Amino acid sequence: MYHELIQPEDTIVAIATAQGVGAIGVIRVSGTKAFEICDAIFKGKSVQQQASHTIQYGHVVNGTEIIDEVMLAVFRAPKSFTTEDSVEISCHGSVYIQSQIVNLLLQHGARLAAPGEFTLRAYLNGRIDLAQAEAVGDIIASQNQSQLNIAMHQMRGGLSSQLNKLREDLLNFISLVELELDFGEEDVEFADRTELRNRVEQMHQFIQPMINSFQLGNAIKNGIPVAIVGRPNAGKSSLLNALLEDDRAIVSDIAGTTRDTIEEEIHINGVSFRFIDTAGIRQTTDVIEKIGIDKAIQSISKAQIVICIFDMSNTSIDELSNDIEIIRNNTSSAHLLVIGNKKDVCSSDQINTFETYLKGASLQFAAVSMLNRDSSDTRALRQVLYDIMQLKGIDSNQTIISNARHHQQLLSASEALVTVLDLLQNGNSGDILSFEMRRAVNAIGDITGTISNDEVLGNIFGKFCIGK
Repeated sequence: MYHELIQPEDTIVAIATAQGVGAIGVIRVSGTKAFEICDAIFKGKSVQQQASHTIQYGHVVNGTEIIDEVMLAVFRAPKSFTTEDSVEISCHGSVYIQSQIVNLLLQHGARLAAPGEFTLRAYLNGRIDLAQAEAVGDIIASQNQSQLNIAMHQMRGGLSSQLNKLREDLLNFISLVELELDFGEEDVEFADRTELRNRVEQMHQFIQPMINSFQLGNAIKNGIPVAIVGRPNAGKSSLLNALLEDDRAIVSDIAGTTRDTIEEEIHINGVSFRFIDTAGIRQTTDVIEKIGIDKAIQSISKAQIVICIFDMSNTSIDELSNDIEIIRNNTSSAHLLVIGNKKDVCSSDQINTFETYLKGASLQFAAVSMLNRDSSDTRALRQVLYDIMQLKGIDSNQTIISNARHHQQLLSASEALVTVLDLLQNGNSGDILSFEMRRAVNAIGDITGTISNDEVLGNIFGKFCIGK
């Protein structure tokens, strides 16, 4: 098992900065012998005599040979990330120098850290819970402000504090229900059933918004997939190029130019959107083009947003209706945005006809011209995409579930609470109530690590980078 292979009495070392050449590199050491081992290679003020949270200038040496001039920071237990004695050595960013220093530390008794072992020690030593540990990885991987806000809220314990309070309330009721079982022959009731039902309903209502937030949280974490679909020459590739502000897709008057899906990512107001330009949807005998059309249909089914673009100067209402039906037949959850292209060559009556039809179908519509990449149409479209996902107001104090494991456990807890409500309605015995309530408690405890196993820990920490 993962953390059974890791001996907590070992002193561990790893390069904490990214691989490759840089201005500086940071080497992290943690464990009971961190100061002693570092003293063996550091020429300067004794590491063991340094006060906590101080930095000293000196040299890393191998006997009489100077390896590098460094800055050495000391963190005394328990006031460190791992709660252990820890040292961070800032050296020049040469890959050779960093490897030399690590090898010296290994020679004097340190062990190379496993992936995520520093964070694992912080968790095992009680400094952070499992949800916070996972947030560390999300912070490192964050690529935009929204991802960072969600991870920072979780790292600060926003999710954990809410779940711990919920778990505590459940345990209180479980104890009362199980106390009744101990006095079964005396026919006493310690847990008021009406109060219990009300509290379980409140708990279920409390969990539900978290569960519902996963679709948004997962999209923010992994990027919101947007499929651009439509007939050949409708302007799909031109739209993609305009949104990207780059000539990524081939634009041609020849129908069927795009024969495969093209994926690109941009950030809109700090949120990642993954755009997928697809082959034009039409009947064709070209085998290669047909494969591209099949991929377009697959992209529709996986998208959070589908942009259906059409040429207003050369499309009838019936043709547009048919295209929309194809999209709706292949997705039930995606937001559908209909874009009418070539408004520069269309009359106001033509545009109004399409707008009236789409408004009657309760579909969002925008008329654009893709002639000018940096047009107000493109800027407005970016904002529309952002607004569709209701991303306004997301900040570092908002609880949004972005972790699939958390989402699954919350679903399990919710199912157990629904079962408890059914049991209360049917007047079932306390032992069955207790079993289902414990199922909810265990699901919540699995998120924060109150209840955990080596397989879960291995899956989580094994994905961390070495040095974190």
